[in-house]
Amino acid sequence: MLQIAEVVQLTDTGRQREANEDSYFSRAPLFAVADGMGGAQAGEVASRMAVEAFERVDEGAAAPEELLRQTAQDANREIFELAQGDASRSGMGTTLTAALLHGDEISFGHVGDSRAYVFREGKLKQITNDHSLVEELRRQGKLTRDQAAEHPQRSVITRALGPEPNVEVDTMTFSARPGDVFLLCSDGLTTMLDDEDVAAVLAREDNLTMAARRLIRAANDRGGRDNITVVLFRLETADAGALAEGETLVGPSAAAAGLSAEAVRAGAASTGGAAAPRQAPPAPPRRAPRRPGAVSPPPKRRWPRRIAKGVAALVVIAAVAFAAVFGARQVWFVGTDSSEQLALFRGLPYDLPFGIELYSEQAATDTTLESLPEARREVATNHEFRSEDDARSLLEDLENAAATTTGGTGGTGGTGGGTGGSGGGQSGGTQGAAGDGGANQANGGGGTSGGGGGQPGGGQG
Repeated sequence: MLQIAEVVQLTDTGRQREANEDSYFSRAPLFAVADGMGGAQAGEVASRMAVEAFERVDEGAAAPEELLRQTAQDANREIFELAQGDASRSGMGTTLTAALLHGDEISFGHVGDSRAYVFREGKLKQITNDHSLVEELRRQGKLTRDQAAEHPQRSVITRALGPEPNVEVDTMTFSARPGDVFLLCSDGLTTMLDDEDVAAVLAREDNLTMAARRLIRAANDRGGRDNITVVLFRLETADAGALAEGETLVGPSAAAAGLSAEAVRAGAASTGGAAAPRQAPPAPPRRAPRRPGAVSPPPKRRWPRRIAKGVAALVVIAAVAFAAVFGARQVWFVGTDSSEQLALFRGLPYDLPFGIELYSEQAATDTTLESLPEARREVATNHEFRSEDDARSLLEDLENAAATTTGGTGGTGGTGGGTGGSGGGQSGGTQGAAGDGGANQANGGGGTSGGGGGQPGGGQG
């Protein structure tokens, strides 16, 4: 019999998305990953509804594959009905890949192009099949694996939860072994990394937390075009061990430990058919009668006990405070410093009375809030809680966005060059290209012909 030895789950917005539409469920022995579609107001809702369906699962209510299939179909119906009643969420949907460990096997339920893998003895094997256009073409022999990886329609999926009232759910059961590492992930990982990249990370990192972080960082380094979610768990042999004193076992657990009713009766028969009589506890000593006129001893002081209780309460408060501070240090966010320049912060974005700050600045930039495009300023100031990697990626992305905006403004100098004459307009267009984007080049090249002495207007671009 196998059990979960180690599990980790991480999700990241990626480099090019402003919202995270991925969701995950992780409560051993049941795990799931969902990748929403339909925009932030729809895809995020759909993926969350898909994983929340597993909160209601009774793992013993049905056979594992049937349980996963029914849960996915229930979620599909709920998402579809919500979309039908709200025009803004029409067409929303989500992928779903779920895994359930039972005994020495693990069952999967799957819809869409999120994936399940197993890493065993240094080799990575994909368990699920993508429900996508390019995968259908590849299975028909019309595309090679390399062509499918670069196909412009590789993100088009052929099956999802939500768009239709009914959905077909793939289910399968896989024979597991001690030491197996299973990976559930959204396509934000697998469109950036091929299987060899993933296998190399898992082979190099025994610690699953570090492995998950490296996978997400590698996907972001390749471009991070989509949200990235990773759930990793490792299996080991379940070791019941000796029954601890006072431990209570119920049902199958008791039978497995050799404490069934038949085993207990057999043990009693081997000792003569009767249990040894229990000795009565000794009677408490009788107090001698008090002599007339005797003075009762003064009551024992209780202040040492009160002090002990007070110290215990302080210890509990200190422990809670320490846990809060430690937890805050795991949170990162992007914001602006006193000079309105973008910065990276660690902690919670709150100020307490007496000037106490629950955060500290970890990295500063020269990028001002005003230099960002209008559409990106909100994400720089909403103080959304993130992992360290996610926060650093966002800060770098915002810096790049600001640099692009600044370069584009310089490029418009080409217009000025254009008014000097036909030749000047051409020079303006050349210098305008040093800005950013084809629009700046169009401004430079559009000068009005009026003479021959125009000077290049884009020299400062």
